[in-house]
Amino acid sequence: MLLRILSSLAGVILFLTACQETSMTTSYPAIPVSYPPTRTEAIVDTYFSTPVADPYRWLEIDTAAEVEAWVKAQNEVTFGYLDQIPFRTALRKRYEELFNFPKVGAPNKAGDYYFFSKNDGLQNQAVIYIQKGLEGKPEVFLDPNTMSADGTAAVEMIGFSPDNRYVAYSRSDAGSDWSQIRIIEIETRRELDDRLDWVKFSGAGWTDSGFFYSRMPEPQPGMELSQANQYHSVYFHKLGDPQSADKLIYRNEMAPQMYHWTTVTEDLAYLVLYASTGTDGFETYVKDLRKSGSAFQPLFTGFSHKNVVVDHVDGHFLVHTDIQAPNYRLIAIDPARPDSSNWTDVIPEKEDLLTGVTTGGGKLFANYLKNATTRVYRYDPDGTNEQEIQLPGLGSADGFSGKQDDQVLFYSYMSFTDPGTIFRYDVASGTSDIFFRTELKFNPEDYEEKQVFYKSADGTMVSMFLVHKKDLIKDGNNPCYLYSYGGFNVSLTPSFSTSRILLLENGGVFAMPNLRGGGEYGEEWHKAGMLDKKQNVFDDMIAAAEYLIAEGYTSSSKLAIAGGSNGGLLVGACVNQRPDLFKVAFPAVGVMDMLRYHKFTVGWGWVPEYGSSEDEKMFPVLLAYSPYHNLKKGTSYPATLVTTADHDDRVVPAHSFKYAAMLQACQAGDNPTLIRIETSAGHGAGKPTSKIIDEQADIWSFFFYNTQTPVIYPTEK
Repeated sequence: MLLRILSSLAGVILFLTACQETSMTTSYPAIPVSYPPTRTEAIVDTYFSTPVADPYRWLEIDTAAEVEAWVKAQNEVTFGYLDQIPFRTALRKRYEELFNFPKVGAPNKAGDYYFFSKNDGLQNQAVIYIQKGLEGKPEVFLDPNTMSADGTAAVEMIGFSPDNRYVAYSRSDAGSDWSQIRIIEIETRRELDDRLDWVKFSGAGWTDSGFFYSRMPEPQPGMELSQANQYHSVYFHKLGDPQSADKLIYRNEMAPQMYHWTTVTEDLAYLVLYASTGTDGFETYVKDLRKSGSAFQPLFTGFSHKNVVVDHVDGHFLVHTDIQAPNYRLIAIDPARPDSSNWTDVIPEKEDLLTGVTTGGGKLFANYLKNATTRVYRYDPDGTNEQEIQLPGLGSADGFSGKQDDQVLFYSYMSFTDPGTIFRYDVASGTSDIFFRTELKFNPEDYEEKQVFYKSADGTMVSMFLVHKKDLIKDGNNPCYLYSYGGFNVSLTPSFSTSRILLLENGGVFAMPNLRGGGEYGEEWHKAGMLDKKQNVFDDMIAAAEYLIAEGYTSSSKLAIAGGSNGGLLVGACVNQRPDLFKVAFPAVGVMDMLRYHKFTVGWGWVPEYGSSEDEKMFPVLLAYSPYHNLKKGTSYPATLVTTADHDDRVVPAHSFKYAAMLQACQAGDNPTLIRIETSAGHGAGKPTSKIIDEQADIWSFFFYNTQTPVIYPTEK
């Protein structure tokens, strides 16, 4: 892989040389921990004649004064422990230095203007810039850093009006999934008075007079972050009207626990409605906007498949579908003859996974995954004239999206050691040139990234990415950070993480397996890790750990397991099943109570992936691996740092609260079991830079200390 290093490496080399000369003990003393008392209640639920205790149910009420006191007490213990790690300050300082580089997003075109996001380095939130033409001077268009004192306001551009006069953006605060939609007139930079509240999981699908969006009813006061959300409905907002005048376009009164979201085709001919029971398959409907009073017509019904309308071109819908194609294909459908017998293949299914198709410049761009790395091909609208776009290496690419008449498109590329390069793509010539390349503060040539394959418990071959120093000695003494997700059809592909450099600089190994349940190898791979096959995911992760140890990359005394959200569930389940295999565990914002997850906010939407405890068939499956319910007293568990946030209204913090309380009660060994609860933060999106740096410094300090890893950064005396 050819990488152009724009920054001088001399300073880094001198810095690391000085650090290596610093004497550092490899035997850190145990830090004593005294956990706050957590009371229990005699609560027992009965599921299909099976009694299940839930002694920490009271921790679910996160706004209760007693719970707030518990959170404060737990944080005091956790930060009291972290404060005693001698190299924590030096590690944070190094991470801040690494993090301080410009981060730029690929531009979006609207009329004569280009919009892009940029964080100068340590700004809490990226700023939205605007410039006229590709040679214009960038100017600040929207700066979320001015919207809140603590930097927790986050914004996202969600749709331009057809005449490119207006743009809708969403604002969320303190990490919550709730957002408010606002509108700006682009030319004058004037923000309109329109305010749309209680929006969740929505874009803005514009027509000439306004846009379609999705919202939910206003929750009960005080229950905004925990109440089960229902009646996700589609509205039309006419520009200038109050939200109370918005027209209800679609709501399923008979099925309140469903998602509904919409898009408008580029030619403004159709409104496309997606209806989903959760995070798996969905139905697709279309409404002809050219005909007044037209009703939604079903294009695909049932929830067993995923069918996304890419565009409406020459009277046909182009649809990315997994029907009779677990690796997906692109088909053309005539709205007048939508029956499957009339479908035609535009891009047939191939051996590799077709993750998506975009349009721009009158062309189709197909994004494939081959062994979890990106390949991109360009086609004419009828699927002919295939041309592979040459990428810099085996990494992840995204973009190639624009209007039909755009002749310049943009795409981004990154790998484990490339923090991201943005390319400008000329449609006419099919050539790319660099638009923006990040300056690096480390030498990527010192490290290697590779992909290995290993056997899981049932013999299935699983792929795994490894990143480490080129001169790594496989003697079992290397600290290793094993991270994965394994669910919801999510594909883990090569990506850059600044905090990961802390691991690599200190001789560590980063390992990321592509577990079943993910989407890296198509829909069959996903299905092999969901519902009653979820144990395959845990088996795949455990087998990855065993492979790393057997091959000498690490040992159980040097190995950490990590994951967030569904990945937090992964960590909890694997630690319960093999507590001997890991020295450190990092379950982040995890789904830890598998019997009650569907009772909070949007948890019901995960039932297609997990199943429900209210289903007699799925209850014993969920109970068998639920992290909270499978902790055993008298067991020696790894050193654990649970992380969550008080404004997480996706995976509510009650999951982590209950799990941490139970873990502390069950821990028989000397390893610390702590919980770090962030304030004014949510599930992860929109977290300000200052909080990211603090949290990552704490995580890596905890990791190095508990794996007895000598840290190269000099400790201030």
